[in-house]
Amino acid sequence: MPINTVDRRQFLRFATGSVALATLYPTGALASAIESNPISKKNKVLAFNNLHTGEKLQTQFYSNNKFIDSELNKIYHIFRDFRQNEIHQIDTHLLSQLDSIQSLLNTDAEVQIISGYRSPLTNEQLRSNSSGVAKKSFHMLGQAMDFRLDGVPLDEVRDAARILKAGGVGYYPNSNFVHIDSGPVRSW
Repeated sequence: MPINTVDRRQFLRFATGSVALATLYPTGALASAIESNPISKKNKVLAFNNLHTGEKLQTQFYSNNKFIDSELNKIYHIFRDFRQNEIHQIDTHLLSQLDSIQSLLNTDAEVQIISGYRSPLTNEQLRSNSSGVAKKSFHMLGQAMDFRLDGVPLDEVRDAARILKAGGVGYYPNSNFVHIDSGPVRSW
């Protein structure tokens, strides 16, 4: 599904203003601007499927200009480190980034979670088996996720995430997922 031209124009106006804002107020300015993204829905609803546990969740986690704690707790649970059964708070900027990606792509496709929160123990175990796992991964802070959107081409998800310039974006076509995080803007 191609990025809607009207939404892209609206987003580009938003992005230009965000860059100007970030220049004036660099710390957290872009993250705050994403929270008020005009192409993002006022009521944020996401459908998740954790591919490792089989758990599904449809949640309206943001309404009336505020996050809903009870719904965030459900998100924390589905994003948990299933290997250690540890729950950790997930950064709301990451959730807003995901909502903005879907808005930009004009889709409400199910978010298929490959990896959400990782405990330090799990991260170290994964690092010992793969050179692609960072020692100080944003996953350990609840600020990263590996995912795909059901039925949406992976390269379109990557492109939308890169357009946002809201954090890190990793593209793993051979493993069929995109990584996003709320850390510094970079891509690989």
